[in-house]
Amino acid sequence: LVVKKPWPAMIRTIYGDPERHKKPYFPADFGGKLYLAGDGAMRDAKTGYFTIMGRIDDVLNVSGHRMGTMEIESALVSNPLVAEVGRPAELTGEAICALVVLKQSRPSAEEAKKIAAELRNWVGKEIGPIAKPKDIRFGENLPKTRSGKIMRRLLRAIAKGEEITQVITTL
Repeated sequence: LVVKKPWPAMIRTIYGDPERHKKPYFPADFGGKLYLAGDGAMRDAKTGYFTIMGRIDDVLNVSGHRMGTMEIESALVSNPLVAEVGRPAELTGEAICALVVLKQSRPSAEEAKKIAAELRNWVGKEIGPIAKPKDIRFGENLPKTRSGKIMRRLLRAIAKGEEITQVITTL
């Protein structure tokens, strides 16, 4: 999704570092003239309406296939799930790791394995076998900001087993 003409309230630069603003929002791929919103979109030829497909920077590389996290999350959410993240995998680039909050209480041991298998098969049916999460973890809730947004960077760090270096005081 790109914007051809700037609008009055549009941010034009970042104080003290104008290049930091130009690179991501006015990329050289578009001649530095078009504003890149950061969302993938499709336009309906009949109505002219746009459908937002998800963030273009939120893509996983799974066995050479580029998978949008929004597609996988939507497939999971159509069952009783909430979020997913990617983590490194030796052979496939990134493996899909879903952190799931069920509508029921958090499952344990054998029940968790059974539900995880059911959810993997669900995603395989909805999208295809390549999109099946390699790892499914269950929790009571997900870390969210004050405004209710899921903190995906934090989930990514947890899934990768990295040290949490982000500010988490607003959780």
